Amino acid sequence: MKLFSSRKKRPDDESTTAANSGRQSGLFSRLARTRDGLFGGITSLFSGDPVDESTLEEIEDHLLVADVGVEVAGKIVNRLRADAASAKQGGQPQLLQSLREVMLEIIQPCNPEELIAPEARPMVIMMVGVNGVGKTTTLAKIAARYKHSGSRVMLAACDTFRAAAIEQLQNWGERLEVPVIAQTHGADAAAVAFDAFSAAKARHCDLLLVDTAGRQHTQSELVEQLVKVKRVLAKADSGIPDQIWLTVDAGNGQNVLSQVHHFDQAVGLTGLCITKLDGTAKGGVVLALADRFGLPIRFIGTGESAEDLSQFDAAEFVDALLPPVS
Repeated sequence: MKLFSSRKKRPDDESTTAANSGRQSGLFSRLARTRDGLFGGITSLFSGDPVDESTLEEIEDHLLVADVGVEVAGKIVNRLRADAASAKQGGQPQLLQSLREVMLEIIQPCNPEELIAPEARPMVIMMVGVNGVGKTTTLAKIAARYKHSGSRVMLAACDTFRAAAIEQLQNWGERLEVPVIAQTHGADAAAVAFDAFSAAKARHCDLLLVDTAGRQHTQSELVEQLVKVKRVLAKADSGIPDQIWLTVDAGNGQNVLSQVHHFDQAVGLTGLCITKLDGTAKGGVVLALADRFGLPIRFIGTGESAEDLSQFDAAEFVDALLPPVS
């Protein structure tokens, strides 16, 4: 059974009509602050005098302010410098197109592939992340998305360290009419996950979404609890969890690189969900994440409603940040 379906990738020589998809999808308006933070000053640099070294330095400064990071900013500027000096570079519109191309090259590997759910059991997705990034809300939005598409979904409240977290997920379950497996505050999180998988399998669910305790990635004793949840799930079935996704807040800038590194070392990440891109001018961290880790970006959050969770598409994302040259 197909559970998720990625958008079809567009060819590299995308047409102007296809390239407008970022605006048509609504991403263009929702990513206004990220776009302004990244390119509000950059695009004006391509509209005046010929691009020289001082202009390239200004471009690099804009990228750094938007949290692209030193390494990625340098890679982008070096590409622009080379294209500006090459015979094929026929003017500033072409150089702006070069900027689009190098961004797409960096982000393209993060396009999510289609996931195929097993026939004999639910697909299990374990969500991890630090407090305050929107992890539980993102998980609930994912549940809503696939319930509405016809999948049978169950939620597991494995953040047993906070009674409020259990209540939050139960409230989401009531609103979405999705069953939630939960125990009392202080219960063993791994035991809750085990029970939830057994229940999801018995009820012939297609998807089990496991919410885990929000914790700082530097707190080793708490991260060990995540490792235990993963280990106990594997005892229920050697193939689970099928996916382990990390939710990060784009507004946290370069700190998210450390989060990805530590969580990946602890539990082995298979994807990212990036939230709050509508409220930050530092969305350039998406480029930094793509360049350093290349993990699939499953979803991006651009608002509070369920509709503001978008399946990630690299070309659409670049279109929304830097519209094509007309």
